[in-house]
Amino acid sequence: MLIHTADARIPVTVLTGFLGAGKTTLLNRILTEQHGQRIAVIENEFGEIGIDHALVINAEEEIFEMNNGCLCCTVRGDLIRILGNLMKRRDKFDRIVVETTGLANPGPVAQTFFMDDEIKDQLRLDGIVTVVDCKHIADHLNDNDECRAQIAFADTLLLNKIDLVDASVVEALETRLRAMNGLARVQQTAMAEADLRDVLDLGGFDLQRALDINPAFLEPEYPFEWGGWYTLPAGESTLVLEKGPDPTMRLVLLSVSEHDALAVSKETAIQVFSTPVIDAQPGDLLKPNVGCYRLHLTQPDAKRFPFPLQGTAHTALFTEHHPDEFTLRLLDPQGQPVPPLFSRVYNPGHTHDDTVSSVGIVEERPVNIHKLNLWLSELLREQGADIYRMKGVLHLADNLNRFVFQGVHMLFDGQADRPWRADELRQSQMIFIGRNLDRVDLTSGFRACLD
Repeated sequence: MLIHTADARIPVTVLTGFLGAGKTTLLNRILTEQHGQRIAVIENEFGEIGIDHALVINAEEEIFEMNNGCLCCTVRGDLIRILGNLMKRRDKFDRIVVETTGLANPGPVAQTFFMDDEIKDQLRLDGIVTVVDCKHIADHLNDNDECRAQIAFADTLLLNKIDLVDASVVEALETRLRAMNGLARVQQTAMAEADLRDVLDLGGFDLQRALDINPAFLEPEYPFEWGGWYTLPAGESTLVLEKGPDPTMRLVLLSVSEHDALAVSKETAIQVFSTPVIDAQPGDLLKPNVGCYRLHLTQPDAKRFPFPLQGTAHTALFTEHHPDEFTLRLLDPQGQPVPPLFSRVYNPGHTHDDTVSSVGIVEERPVNIHKLNLWLSELLREQGADIYRMKGVLHLADNLNRFVFQGVHMLFDGQADRPWRADELRQSQMIFIGRNLDRVDLTSGFRACLD
């Protein structure tokens, strides 16, 4: 069944992130901020042994008063056992924060709040906060499953250590992570100085609340990730790229008017990207307005692609990947770098992490709850292992209340919510985050459940 009756449950925040991202720094900030809440903290450090039940519940030295008035107990061990023991003293705290080890997949932790009936009745998963090390995350994203899972499960992504890298690196990283998890709100931080409104009280099951803050996943997807606008002199300019994460890079060069500002050329670029590609090897001439080039970048040294201009030209460049990933640059006929006069990052329809993605669905027509139950049951039975998270706000037929839900793998939790407001558009909004998701199949499956 989808619907169950929920009581006033204690919120739980799961704090995760790869080794060295800054989770403990963030936790210390949570415990010292003047928010007036009493917080029980469960730490799960790699290699540590668990603390016995008697030490957690009965020993006064394990329960201490923080200088901000929060009552905190630091515990380790089996999560369900610890949570059960904590609930015997639920009058001593207002919320729980679970800090996972940096090597952990947060999925099993999140599943705890769905699979155990006693826990589910007393606690609710308010949100998963993933701390990201902007300086080192690129070393782990391509080859570490746990790191990718931490991104995919997040309700909030804290891009930490932005003081250690260039702003362009942070921008490119944020674009890449949004392609993996289009739902998460994103905050950039140094020394984990986060706005606690993006950490606590996320209302993790409420997609509408997340949409109010971060509606990025509803933005259209583009076949390119970046666009730049240049003014180039007459002569032979050169496009230079270094080795990057992919062996090829697709791009479009367009001659534009002086006042284009990427608006008109963006629509043209969308059309050109859908045409057959023109393969180009290093040294081949590129010509604006010819078509979509696929540059082959297999050699380890820098690749140079010249393009001659008869006179001063305004040029728009749209690239499949962010230029920083390939150290892409334009050189004038004298070999000097030409920076774009302006640029912008787009929500790409592709991602390097092509096994992890997010699919958002918005639909105004009401949902038939019986059809939805049958579809979700079959979907989770067949694909649940690949669905890291799913969340939604549903407009049910013949129901005056919103219905909110969230799920982790094959586990699902949903409940009736507040009534729809008179000035509120009644529509269903849902998102799936996971591996190998089929957007067309998910969308058509959901729409088959409409009245």
